[in-house]
Amino acid sequence: MNNRLLNRRTILKAGLMGSAASLVMSSSAFASSCGDRVVRIGGMAAPDTMNPFATWGAFWPIAFTYDFLVGVDAQRHTDRKGFAKEWSVAEDDLTWTFKIWPGMKWSDGKPATARDAAFTYNYLRDSIGTPDELNAGWNNTGGLELVESIAALDETTLQIVTKSPTRWPVENVTMIVPEHTWKDVSYADARATFRNEPPLVGTGPMIVAEFQQGQFARFTPNPYFRTGQPATAGMIFNFFNTADPIAQGLKSGSLDYGFYLTAAQWTDLSNDSDIKVNESRVEQRNFLAFNTASGKGSGSTKALQDPAFRDAIGYAIDQKTIVERAFRGHADLGGGLIPPVMADYYSDLGDIRRHFDLTEAGRRLDDAGYRDVNSDGIREDKEGNGFQLELITGNPSGNMEIPVAAVQLIAGWLGQIGIPLSVTQLDSGALNARTAAPAKGGGGWDLLIESSWISPTPHEMLTMGTSHHVRNHSYWTNEKFDKLLSDADVTVDLKKSQDLVDKAARLIYTEAPYIMLCYPTLLEARRKDCFEGWGTQDIMSMYSYYPFDRLRPIN
Repeated sequence: MNNRLLNRRTILKAGLMGSAASLVMSSSAFASSCGDRVVRIGGMAAPDTMNPFATWGAFWPIAFTYDFLVGVDAQRHTDRKGFAKEWSVAEDDLTWTFKIWPGMKWSDGKPATARDAAFTYNYLRDSIGTPDELNAGWNNTGGLELVESIAALDETTLQIVTKSPTRWPVENVTMIVPEHTWKDVSYADARATFRNEPPLVGTGPMIVAEFQQGQFARFTPNPYFRTGQPATAGMIFNFFNTADPIAQGLKSGSLDYGFYLTAAQWTDLSNDSDIKVNESRVEQRNFLAFNTASGKGSGSTKALQDPAFRDAIGYAIDQKTIVERAFRGHADLGGGLIPPVMADYYSDLGDIRRHFDLTEAGRRLDDAGYRDVNSDGIREDKEGNGFQLELITGNPSGNMEIPVAAVQLIAGWLGQIGIPLSVTQLDSGALNARTAAPAKGGGGWDLLIESSWISPTPHEMLTMGTSHHVRNHSYWTNEKFDKLLSDADVTVDLKKSQDLVDKAARLIYTEAPYIMLCYPTLLEARRKDCFEGWGTQDIMSMYSYYPFDRLRPIN
């Protein structure tokens, strides 16, 4: 017992200190969890601010501090409610009523009411059309164009009236913030410079008390949490940019939980009797994107703007080999825009699906006018220039790692058909800058291997293809696709919604601004020795603060 506790107090050296989280030696991030009852977790994340209006990259860690009004988990699990205790929609399918938990308080002890929820949404909504519209971060104006009015009828009743039928009121993942700490923050500051320094004020079970960028976030239990103060003494979330130190921390006992493990690490940990591993399907999509921009931000060749060129490249991508070799089977084969976990909307697109065939890829490139004219092994574009494409890649903050082997396989296949690549690996910050909209300084690359993690809603499924969304990293525009998304946004009938999503998925598959490589499964693990109350289907939710509202130390 003493040896184990001593090990849990040992700071991870060597591999850990050379990883993304260069933690100072005096940090308590890797101290004993059993001894001080502080939960220590690790994941790949790179938050740059605690301000949900200014960044997409801070879901981890602020999701443990802020509540969604409803969100994903509350619709899937009766015991994982958010800011609203219950909700209903009137017969007109327009008027939504949300009952807020009575007597709920913010972590600073002040009342948390329907007025705070109304403030959060109207704060966003009133910024629409202004020079500083709040469209740059997790809390953004997307979907609010569907709303007619948002009002607090009393302390515990929020009413949202929409212009047409839509499930946006329950499906949006806006984090509810306290009016008394945000009302004096200007839109210009909220979308840029305001950092929301700790300690934060939230209604979640764990409150961010300290944030060290690139290292960790430290949490204290919320003494006013609506089901009672959590039984643990707090939490530390350690940030990494690779999974290696996560696996090492789990084995040494310096981490209680880790997620985004690689297949090899997960397999190794599964043989440790002190560790419980888990695998589950999630909504991440790993993809190859083409820079389809013309003019500012365009790539090195106009071929990238040609659907025939992109379609031909699709025949040179072997999704089966990517899953088997790069992911060791821990992924589903890539196909359309919708991953298999979204069973209500998923289709394998079998009737139009491409198959891996390098000869067919070459034939289609020839037919499209991209031939190897001088027989040097490199094809030329229609302007007579030999192809030499830049492929950029990296892992967005909060997403699972894409194995280098996947990038190497793709570079090899394209080289075999006369399309040589140079590969540039970027950290999450540089990746965000390069893939930003051309109007904001992004672009200039040719191909992109990246990932996207979405909420399981029709709107989120299709945002990669809409010309109006910051996460459309191919810069592809198509009026028909935009119309399908707009129609899906105002459709509540499941069958009609399924039809619209399927049409959109088929359209973007045929136009091929993206090639879906695979849908990776989440590989996670926890130790068994310090805490109980972890989840079973999902050890830790990817959509809320579960189970940190109910973990208990093992005495």
